[in-house]
Amino acid sequence: MNKVFEGMYVGGQWSSTGKTFPDINPSDGSVWGDAPDGGRMEARNAINAAHAAFGEWSSLQFNERAHYMMKIAQVFEKRQADITAALQGEGGGWFGKGMFEASYAPEVFYAAAASNYAAIGEIIPSEFGKLSMAVRRPMGVISVISPWNFPVVLTSRGIAFAIAAGNTLVLKPSEETPYCGGLLFAEIFEEAGIPDGVLNVVTCSRDNVAEVGEELIENPLVKGISFTGSTAVGRQIGARAGAHLKKCCLELGGKDSLIVCDDADMDRATGAANFGSFMHQGQICMSVEKVLVQDTIFDEFLKQFIERASKLKVGDTTKDNSHIIGPLINDKQAARVKGHIDDAVAKGAKIVLGGGVNGRFVEPTLLVGVTPDMKVYQEETFGPVVPVIPFKTDEEAIKIANDSEYGLSAGVITRDEHRGLNIARQLETGMCHINCSSVNDEPHAPFGGSKASGMGRHGGRWATDTFTETRWITLDRGGRGFPPGF
Repeated sequence: MNKVFEGMYVGGQWSSTGKTFPDINPSDGSVWGDAPDGGRMEARNAINAAHAAFGEWSSLQFNERAHYMMKIAQVFEKRQADITAALQGEGGGWFGKGMFEASYAPEVFYAAAASNYAAIGEIIPSEFGKLSMAVRRPMGVISVISPWNFPVVLTSRGIAFAIAAGNTLVLKPSEETPYCGGLLFAEIFEEAGIPDGVLNVVTCSRDNVAEVGEELIENPLVKGISFTGSTAVGRQIGARAGAHLKKCCLELGGKDSLIVCDDADMDRATGAANFGSFMHQGQICMSVEKVLVQDTIFDEFLKQFIERASKLKVGDTTKDNSHIIGPLINDKQAARVKGHIDDAVAKGAKIVLGGGVNGRFVEPTLLVGVTPDMKVYQEETFGPVVPVIPFKTDEEAIKIANDSEYGLSAGVITRDEHRGLNIARQLETGMCHINCSSVNDEPHAPFGGSKASGMGRHGGRWATDTFTETRWITLDRGGRGFPPGF
């Protein structure tokens, strides 16, 4: 397939720079499409268009913006099949993963619509008898920089609540998924009849990322930045945004643990480990990157985990829907994952399943004997490779899980809910799921991490807080006088 792009989407119009860059199918290296290659000027034009649209969009009644959000959701629902196919071709995802994304996106916009019917402030006491109010209002133009791994879900999450609250946006998708993470949304917003300039989409090649990103952060008309991606890039964006005193929401990397206690249901535990470690080739910020298993059940767990993971089929996801493990997104990421495997083996770890790397395809890989000096223990792997590490006590498991600069998510498998909650309270993560995988998300729940995993929250009223500013407004009714002499 060679996808034909209409151009970039700015101010409700499709335009072309005359330059393109190849949008690659990671399964076979073919050109899936030729995406528009923008630069600083295109980014600046998009910001100006968003700024021009802000006044009218933010002045709409709350229910009018909610109705627009529902129209967007309905277009997503109608286009589920072609979105799923695009996710397979452009992103290398499994069919089931594509179906999940395509069906999840509408729920994000429905949740954003619902958020407009929630309270946007509160009445607070006043010692002077005033009517004292804390209220929320939209910020203005928001730049959203979205990732390639779950481009439809994560772009939806980044834009839906911000737009519902009355902001206008400039969206820059990853150069790896310029369609699914960007231009698809322009198509859907146009079909849903969203007013011009509310959403603007600028795509660019890796060569132009620096100048486009700089404009999206430093342009004075931009009031906030939402970024989902690596911690290394997130630190740079956070620093630049901070220098300009701009609000920033960063959802970054993770090194998430699944803690399997000795009273765990074995089927549930191995299922959570298998899904959490290998869904979308481990290319999820919440992926299980360490499986911690109590020593008394370690051998039995490992045996059943190997049996389960060995059934996962590896291959081109566009050719066979039974291929659950597809390619990594690019050669650089495949080399990184291979480097983690090689480093672990060189330092004494043992491969008990997988380990094979064929181009961008990496077999589901289980390692034992992993120690803290190995890359696979400390660094985010972002691939289908997971160490299985024994522990003796809950305190030791908590210590291992917290032994990371990251703090995004975690999972705890135990039949004792009190024990699970006690462990969860001590984990230094923004999220924790008891008797489930670390990979969890719901549109109305607070999503985000601590430590090097980011700042700010997506989802529900927390997203509204993230993408609005708080104002204090009072109405005096004659209760407060002024000092003598005035």
